[in-house]
Amino acid sequence: MSGAASPTLEVRNLRTHFFTRAGVVKAVDDVSFTVPRGKVLGLVGESGSGKSVTGFSIIGLVDPPGRVVSGEILFQGRDLTRLSEEEMRDLRGNRIAMIFQDPMMTLNPVLRIDTQMIETVLAHARVSREEARQRARDALGMVGIPSPEERLHAYPHQFSGGMRQRVAIAIALLHRPDLIIADEPTTALDVTIQGQILAEVQKLSATTGTALIWITHDLSVVAGLADEIAVMYAGRIVERGPVAEVLDRPLHPYTVGLIGSVPSRNRRGEPLRQIPGMTPSLLNLPPGCAFRARCPRADEACRAEPPMRELLPGREARCFRPHLEAAAETAA
Repeated sequence: MSGAASPTLEVRNLRTHFFTRAGVVKAVDDVSFTVPRGKVLGLVGESGSGKSVTGFSIIGLVDPPGRVVSGEILFQGRDLTRLSEEEMRDLRGNRIAMIFQDPMMTLNPVLRIDTQMIETVLAHARVSREEARQRARDALGMVGIPSPEERLHAYPHQFSGGMRQRVAIAIALLHRPDLIIADEPTTALDVTIQGQILAEVQKLSATTGTALIWITHDLSVVAGLADEIAVMYAGRIVERGPVAEVLDRPLHPYTVGLIGSVPSRNRRGEPLRQIPGMTPSLLNLPPGCAFRARCPRADEACRAEPPMRELLPGREARCFRPHLEAAAETAA
């Protein structure tokens, strides 16, 4: 495969485990997906499903006792798991950026915003200080911060939580990276600002070819933003495919449950449909399908481990009892 045709990111059989006193936590267990240039992948799942750890694994920020134990993370053909810390530092913030759920993971509380943004530009680009300042000002304007010139002089504590998050997003956009990993970055923002930032991110992907992984539990965000969706449960991807098809005709019972528990999908006055039970502990997953105890379709076959397989063209699911009949009816 030539460099021009290869995807921006290809994750193959990634496993990230945490070695604790209580045992081994398989936070990410055999995860594979591809993000082509200029495309958006929505990585969806409940808290504790492994989606954030997947993001941290890609950018090389998994702290002990966790580590990537196997698999490949190919960024433009280079395996990130084989790079030195120095090589990763050159890529991080420059060609690969991460937007964290908590903006204070990006911002230094004792430095002014202009200092942080200008130093970020100068760390990776050979430009004048004035050019770096102009880039910082433009980036703040891009995420909807009013009077960006004045706000450059402020400290993080002088911003509201939502404003701080917008600054963190602006810093991620500074270098127009080839890959952005966004870990629920708009959760704390009001809907208007969220819409503005999602529109900017989509425009960036379309115009510069930036590939994007949007990690979220909010299906409504993914519906309007992503090209493909990967649904995670208990450290594994259980369903993957084009976003419209997965949301209209879900195959895996867990995806069906996730969509059914969205308030807008329920009739007015009806109680919310919920997935029964709790996510199992990653320390001692049950044998076979991890969703078996919560699944209305589970039977004896589900005591074995279901493989990820293609059930419809371009649609994969890790399930022995998928909702194929509903998908066939809707497609007919």
